[in-house]
Amino acid sequence: MFHILLHFLVPAIVAFLFYRSSTLKAWLVMIATMAVDVDHLLANPIYDPNRCSVGFHPLHSYIAIVIYALMFFVPKFRLVALGLLIHMALDYIDCFV
Repeated sequence: MFHILLHFLVPAIVAFLFYRSSTLKAWLVMIATMAVDVDHLLANPIYDPNRCSVGFHPLHSYIAIVIYALMFFVPKFRLVALGLLIHMALDYIDCFV
């Protein structure tokens, strides 16, 4: 449950600190990137508390993460990329907790 809360809280903090003029918009865009979890539907079982998402699901693969990192350098995609990278970092941390 705390993990899911972090997926809302961390983007809110980043939006507040770095996107003061458009905090709500930035937060909503980064929250929308949680749709990346749709790839969990391809797994069997869909949810496994002992499975690390990073490196297992297609949209959580290392290749996908590199693409998200490259997207960060394109201003038009920066917020989406930032949301995806935050999501991947939080999922990766969850692999060790």
